[in-house]
Amino acid sequence: MGLELKSYQLLFVCVIGIYTCFLTWGITQERVSTTEYNGRKFKYFVFLNIIQSLVASAVAYIMIKVRNIKMDKLDRPLLMQYVRLSLFSSLASPFGYASLKHIDYPTLILGKSCKLVPVVIMNFFLYRKTLPLKKYLVVLMITVGVSAFMLLHPKKKKSGEATSSLFGLLLLTINLMFDGAINSTQDELYKKFKVNGSSMMMYMNIFSSLMMAAFLLVNPFSTELSDAIAFCSQHPKIVFDIFLFGLAGAVGQCFIFMTLEHFGSLVLVTVTVTRKMFSIILSVMWFGHKLSLGQWGAVGLVFVAIAWESMGKVNTHADPIFKDEAKKKNQ
Repeated sequence: MGLELKSYQLLFVCVIGIYTCFLTWGITQERVSTTEYNGRKFKYFVFLNIIQSLVASAVAYIMIKVRNIKMDKLDRPLLMQYVRLSLFSSLASPFGYASLKHIDYPTLILGKSCKLVPVVIMNFFLYRKTLPLKKYLVVLMITVGVSAFMLLHPKKKKSGEATSSLFGLLLLTINLMFDGAINSTQDELYKKFKVNGSSMMMYMNIFSSLMMAAFLLVNPFSTELSDAIAFCSQHPKIVFDIFLFGLAGAVGQCFIFMTLEHFGSLVLVTVTVTRKMFSIILSVMWFGHKLSLGQWGAVGLVFVAIAWESMGKVNTHADPIFKDEAKKKNQ
């Protein structure tokens, strides 16, 4: 009975941690990227990603030390895979932030909830993996839902905004394709190298920080680093928002790995999918976005598809962490 109570308390902590961190992260992301600070918008997203990666790598290192986890040994094959992952990650985020200039935040969140589509595509192109018919049906449902969400968006009054929205969707699609490449490559790493999540989180963020910092330092056509520092000094309020954004995302990742380790993928996916739904609702309430009844129906279709796909995931593809745990219990 005591063990059940402790497990229940741990699950409660994980759920509250994921919701608190990523709802905060989402609101802060939208605030930093779309609102004005004394009449000016912050548009230095590579700099923002560097801060987030640095905070995330520091939090991952602290978690490794606190939990006494052995870090992965970086031999050449694993190092190259981490560099590859970091490159995908460094390229993905700028497209996501750029899309916010042309689409609203609920559309971005709904699109980010549809990672199954790019994962399927990138798994095929990168690793020649095919999937059962059910997964393709799920992809179709998600595609229909996202398309309906955009088609049912209230009509714009300005003549150029329809083209702007299409361009925003193109940027979001590129972002999602990079996300799909990241997820499919992570699956390969878990299978081939038996890495642990905290080490992956730390190394990915360290290499991403180095790549993005090198880009800003050696790029003769960009003054983003100096401009971003100047913006922060002129508008000190944004410093707290940027730090909160990075910290919320980093700590949220720790809660994700904790949930995965102790309760499995089904619980984790249930928590994260409902969190994304709440992110849309919170964004609508906080920033005054308006969704039609048909758009809410489209949102529902997307999440039904994701939930249907998630129900069979645990039975067909056990997580590496749980394989190790099962072996320990049977010994």
